Amino acid sequence: MDYIDLNLIEALDALLAENSVTKAAAKLHTSAPAMSRALARLRRVFDDPLLVRAGRDLVPTPRALELRGEVHAIASRARALFAPSTTADPRTAVRVFDLQVTDMLSTTFIPSLIDDLREQAPGISLRLRPETLEDVPALREGLVDLEIGNIRPGDSEIHTEALVTEGLIGVVRPGHPLAKAKVVTPQRFADADHIVVSRRGRAEGPIDEQLAELGLSRRVAAVVPTFASALFIASETDVVCIAPARLARRMLDTLGLRTFTVPVELPSVTVGMAWHPRNHHDRTHQLLRERTRHIMAAAAEGLSR
Repeated sequence: MDYIDLNLIEALDALLAENSVTKAAAKLHTSAPAMSRALARLRRVFDDPLLVRAGRDLVPTPRALELRGEVHAIASRARALFAPSTTADPRTAVRVFDLQVTDMLSTTFIPSLIDDLREQAPGISLRLRPETLEDVPALREGLVDLEIGNIRPGDSEIHTEALVTEGLIGVVRPGHPLAKAKVVTPQRFADADHIVVSRRGRAEGPIDEQLAELGLSRRVAAVVPTFASALFIASETDVVCIAPARLARRMLDTLGLRTFTVPVELPSVTVGMAWHPRNHHDRTHQLLRERTRHIMAAAAEGLSR
């Protein structure tokens, strides 16, 4: 035969188990006429009556008895194939996940995530990939399993989820003139030298737009790709850095930096995670996302206190 209707296997398994067209139909949630048609097709395929009348009952033929065990095994394996996976426990799985994480989170969030996974799923290891990878292609091509950071709009096929919304603050070293100012005015803010964080090397952004509306402009002394490098530079020279208010707190305390309220209105920053649909239903990846969500929420709550 060039073509086999695999639905007949399920029908044959039910018929041989019940020895009744009516009961087999009820078992498969179909009608008795439909099951009768299936039995007729099975008889043609096997060139055997399979079930024959004996008084009011149907009894299997010798050929049906030969088939019963094998048909049931095949039907059971087919049902298991389409059943949700229960064999792989994500908490005991051994997996390596590639993460692309903004550098600020590498120092504030990743240590907590590692500690959490050591307890919740010790078989999971994390490999942090450089931020230089292009976001959507890296996810699509499987170079990155999960991206965590400031997720920009991209390919509609990518799944995204917001985790934390952050405000921005000004940061300077203790000896900077703005460090002791009771109020930082837009003029004093614009007059200071600035260091800008941009993975794409852009020197201008929302701050410049806000200053332009006030007839002001600032001088950008340097553009760097990461917050960590910007904060280290700000700790060594008189430049103003803009950083997330909560997520940067640990680094600010470590470097002894001072903060102030930015005197122009800035949009908040949403930290989220993104992943490719290929991983959406993977149970171990789901666990990783769940623990990421949990740790980020706990970190945000703790930093708010």
